[in-house]
Amino acid sequence: GFVIVLLAWQLAALAMGVSRTLFPWPSDVVVAAHDLVERGILYAYTKASLWRYLMGVFAGTVLGLLLGLLVSSSRILARTLSPAINFLYAIVDVAWIPLFIIWWGYGLNIILAALIYVVTFPILYNTILGMKSLPKVYTYMARSMGATPMQLLLHVQLPGILPQVLTGFRVGAGFAFRALIFAEMVAAQDGLGYLIFASTAQQQTARTMVGMIAMGAIWLTIDRFYLRPLERASVERWGTVSNQDGGNP
Repeated sequence: GFVIVLLAWQLAALAMGVSRTLFPWPSDVVVAAHDLVERGILYAYTKASLWRYLMGVFAGTVLGLLLGLLVSSSRILARTLSPAINFLYAIVDVAWIPLFIIWWGYGLNIILAALIYVVTFPILYNTILGMKSLPKVYTYMARSMGATPMQLLLHVQLPGILPQVLTGFRVGAGFAFRALIFAEMVAAQDGLGYLIFASTAQQQTARTMVGMIAMGAIWLTIDRFYLRPLERASVERWGTVSNQDGGNP
């Protein structure tokens, strides 16, 4: 597959007759990648992006799960907040970033806010959905056996909603990666998003391609080796997880 892509890329570059500065050949991208690796830029920027991504996804996951459990604990609260949750869930993170810049200026705060936002709502939404769909007989049986609220949460509710939570996690993780790149383009001085934006502004399109390829390779690694195995494990242990991810099916 990659060989075909490289061949098509090279043929397109030759057929279009565009300057290699604007439409780099695969060999130009290899040279640019070697330069970025040799100078330590690619490693440093990738490390910065991954660190921001992990912080944002972790914080968004915890916040979304806690809010979901809180909202689900009260029917009145759930009915009152559901319209607002659905409304905010529908607003993409890109729409918030200009406001975040006005409120907090440039820097890490904006990037983390964007990541936490896009991760929180899919997990919040799916946690509420999971709690609604959890058979009440499980709760009744656990209470009849003398389970405390904490035991009920840890041994009945959380295992019961885990498939839905993981679906929300995968959706949020996919959205977060895209949000990370965009936020770094406008609010950071390092990272893969900044590399793509700054290289394009300087017409160093070979470097832009390196950033794009690194971005794709990282997401492929996260999805194939972490998110999908986690989802499969939940399917085998707890039941079916619907395929509503933010990445590839």
